[in-house]
Amino acid sequence: MVFKKDIFRISLVLILLLAGFLCIYAIGNYNGNNAPARSRIGPRDTILAGSNRLADAPAQLPGKQPSPPSPGLRLAPHSGSRVDAGTNGGARYAPQLAAYAIIFFIASIATYYFYIRKKIKILPGNEKILMLALLCAGLLLRIAASTLMEGHPFDINIFKRWATAAASNLLRIYSNAGSVDYPPLYMYVLFLIGKIAGLEAVQPYFTLLLKLPSILADIATSYLIYRLARKYLTLESSVLLAAFYIFNPAVIINSTFWGQVDSFFTFIVVAAVYMLTEKKPGFASALFTAAVMMKPQGIIFLPVLFFELVREKRLSSFLEAVFFALVTAVVIILPFTLQNDVLWIIKLFTNTIGEYPYASVNAFNFFTLIGKNYANDAAPFFIFSYHSWGMIFIVLITALSWYIYTKGNNKTFVPAAVLLQIAGVFTFATRMHERYLFPAAALAILAFIYLRDKRLLLLAAGFSAIIFVNTHLVLFATINGINSAPYSPVVIATSLFNILLVIYLVKVLHEKAVN
Repeated sequence: MVFKKDIFRISLVLILLLAGFLCIYAIGNYNGNNAPARSRIGPRDTILAGSNRLADAPAQLPGKQPSPPSPGLRLAPHSGSRVDAGTNGGARYAPQLAAYAIIFFIASIATYYFYIRKKIKILPGNEKILMLALLCAGLLLRIAASTLMEGHPFDINIFKRWATAAASNLLRIYSNAGSVDYPPLYMYVLFLIGKIAGLEAVQPYFTLLLKLPSILADIATSYLIYRLARKYLTLESSVLLAAFYIFNPAVIINSTFWGQVDSFFTFIVVAAVYMLTEKKPGFASALFTAAVMMKPQGIIFLPVLFFELVREKRLSSFLEAVFFALVTAVVIILPFTLQNDVLWIIKLFTNTIGEYPYASVNAFNFFTLIGKNYANDAAPFFIFSYHSWGMIFIVLITALSWYIYTKGNNKTFVPAAVLLQIAGVFTFATRMHERYLFPAAALAILAFIYLRDKRLLLLAAGFSAIIFVNTHLVLFATINGINSAPYSPVVIATSLFNILLVIYLVKVLHEKAVN
């Protein structure tokens, strides 16, 4: 289908105008609360990770007379325990989001059908305006949709408190704000948000400000996918891949509705993968280090950097990567070290990694499949404990990634190896949360761009479906007062599907590497 230039461009302008109107209308009618919802701990038998508690008192905004910041809530209950999630009216949007996801995947299948039959054509002169329309519409619609619900009741409360504490005294946040379990990189972002939220005119939009970095990261990741695809694929493929990510419900539900920061983290990882494939080990090392300095699970991706350095067999590349990593770590950590002891960052990582000693933390993976969601990972399972089995699986997955990378012997296998790392670890390691698979949606697209195997598109769709179902069920269950995903046919089917996808991924990558 060849679009007539004038009609096509007029249609894009109308779409942008409509998206802009919806965004302005949504913000204008937004009844945001500059304080978090009141949350109360439910049954006394609820297990709390560490000493974290969420006080009933609302968070103080920057510029107000602050009360001592309260630590954020970190619930880790027994299966079936309930919590009062406060007054969050977003639960009513669960059916609409599910319907959107179904429509999206059906539309994706139809688009793929027309594409492989060469029924979709984009005139080169329409490329820039089309991408501008897609990116702007994605941004505006996300901002509009973010006003529909306050987000995950506990996580939004935590980010509000951290942003408030950071704005008050950034460098003492780890001693003043209670149990801050994120590494320091995102504290700088929360500091800026906290300062902006201190302005009286902006205070009602505190929650929207917290969601905005991830929303912008969604759009930035989509644009990066487009730019990468334009180097190796056709114009139509590039636009369609970017559109798939922009409107992917698995991506939207995380940043726009939940209010989490996985999109920001994923953008850093995607940028690191791009730098590594472009033979820029120094910048790649800096970005991988930044990912670790934002979320501890960034460690999952570090072996791939090592694989490429070994493959290159260049001492200069190794030294460059080490130098950039050290400089990045020092720049991020040093300001906080001035207010803490020298080993504070090691203690932070140790405490964070050990904060959830469970076989699974609502992650629809192998351990949830066998009914061990929130089971203590120190419990025995055959010869070893669940935790020991998880560590064994991590070693095996990393070894398998290295084997495939060695057989492929090409930098084009970087995204594939990174995808295998996150998908394999999420599926077979312990202490995984429901959102840890999130980067797989973007990484599968990158793997397709570099390896050009259409089966990777199926994997991108499959992982997106798993991410959406896992996130949707956990988010709305929490809003409805259930903090542990109940063992159900949906959970069983999704967990099993996840395992099968990882097996299929290994098959695809092995065939590409040895052929």
